[in-house]
Amino acid sequence: MKRFLQALVLLAALGLGLFWVMTAPVPVPQADFKVADANLENGKLLFNAGGCISCHAAPDARDVPSGGTPLKTPIGTLYPPNLTPDEETGLGRWQFYQFQAAMQKGLSPDGSNLIPAFPYGSYRSMKLQDVADLWGYLRSLPPVKNAVPPHEVVGLGLVRRGLTFWKMLALQDGLWVPDATQSAAWNRGAYLVNGPGHCQECHTPRTLFMALDGARAFRGGPHPEGKGTVPSLHGLVERQRYKDAADLVLAFQNGEAYGYEHMSSGGMGEVQSNLSKLPEDDLKAIAEYLLSLK
Repeated sequence: MKRFLQALVLLAALGLGLFWVMTAPVPVPQADFKVADANLENGKLLFNAGGCISCHAAPDARDVPSGGTPLKTPIGTLYPPNLTPDEETGLGRWQFYQFQAAMQKGLSPDGSNLIPAFPYGSYRSMKLQDVADLWGYLRSLPPVKNAVPPHEVVGLGLVRRGLTFWKMLALQDGLWVPDATQSAAWNRGAYLVNGPGHCQECHTPRTLFMALDGARAFRGGPHPEGKGTVPSLHGLVERQRYKDAADLVLAFQNGEAYGYEHMSSGGMGEVQSNLSKLPEDDLKAIAEYLLSLK
């Protein structure tokens, strides 16, 4: 019995050691890409399409992405970081390759895993130039000094290490690929919805391992923050949620002010506010794509 317990302890120690080695922080890869003159207008569009301000706003200034507003999640309270170029508390000392690694690989500058409440699972499909344009836009903002509190998550270090295995199971490879059988507008809408817009992060149910269930894409399910349920985006016209594409575009632009109550529930109020800042052609493209989900 004594030898059995000794063997069990040894195996546990070996397993823990293997886990610790395999999940150690990794060097952040330097992207093989030089940031040309960023298109700041496109960067601002992507900032709004991604709803960055909804999570990264300051508690006392909802139009300033200096972070710090508590985000309640099932694993604890997160505090989204300061996105302004302040050198002490924001992104001022970051390099582009570090930003790209955070956006598309879920890695912090020190190589540790970022908690996927930051939806890098969707952002990893974005075009590299779009990531660069977003970076340029963030760098153009006035720096705001705001030291964000640390996350309140039990065993945060262990959680970050465990995410190494989650990434192996949950993250899809590769950039978004256009569908040659569809229109240019449909493809634009599909890109905005699945990439920067990260709509699947809420509207697609998850597997046992908390990966997006691609077989049930946009079918709705439990809200990821535990706030009830998220509706399906399939058959929006057939289910009489909207009359047609033009009606859905009006909903994006005006929300509850025009009586579109579906745009004010479950957190969609802020999403609609962000979408209303997009060009009408992009909203039409998003509508065309969403209404193709029968």
